[in-house]
Amino acid sequence: MTPTPVGMRCPACARERTKVKTMRGRSSRWRGRSTAPVVTQALIAINVIVFVAATATGTPLGGASSGTVGTLYLKGALYGPYISILHEYYRLLTYGFLHDGILHIAFNMWFLFILGPMLETAIGRVNFTVVYVVSLLAGAFGALLLTPLDPTVGASGALFGILGALMVVAYYRGISIWQSGLALTLIINIVFSLTLAGISIGGHLGGFVGGAICGWLIVQVGERRNMQAVAIAGCIVVGVISVLAAVAVAGSHGLAPNGITI
Repeated sequence: MTPTPVGMRCPACARERTKVKTMRGRSSRWRGRSTAPVVTQALIAINVIVFVAATATGTPLGGASSGTVGTLYLKGALYGPYISILHEYYRLLTYGFLHDGILHIAFNMWFLFILGPMLETAIGRVNFTVVYVVSLLAGAFGALLLTPLDPTVGASGALFGILGALMVVAYYRGISIWQSGLALTLIINIVFSLTLAGISIGGHLGGFVGGAICGWLIVQVGERRNMQAVAIAGCIVVGVISVLAAVAVAGSHGLAPNGITI
């Protein structure tokens, strides 16, 4: 696949001498701003630092499937009983910065490295940060809704949110989600989510929906109606609803068979 300013294109498509619209080309609001994806870079750095810290506290590089988990993993993973009974609501965020092994973080950070700058330069740093956080919270709700008794970690919910927001932004700015490769990226990741074991389908779905809603608010309300503050407020409302819903469903299946343990 060949990277382009709006996504991934097949080699044949990349050779076509057609004009490629950029994610920023249809809106002058972002022109003149720095295009350095500093938020994306910071998020990658934070995730890597947390991964190193988790490894140092006992989580093996091969992941928790080896039978052991470290202290940081235990303290930050998303797990229904810890939220519903011990009220450790911070896990709705911390889970997104932990990863289950080196392959897990490598794939997620590569995904963020490719798609993050596209969305960040298209909608701006503040909006991008809001989309990321809200998608992470929506992903937590989705994971707890479907599998509250399965420990969940990873940035995948936020990454699917970035993809969802990108697809919405591209659509409203007249960019084909097929030619840009965004639709194909979604299809491939859906296939992986449904076929590979140990993947949080709820987290991916929740993150994607949360990101898509935020993308719509940013483009249709923030840009089209020139009400950026209202758009951000709407995104925050989505995040708050996600938190309340996540807390509500966290204890819906009761305690794990062996008590509150992960």
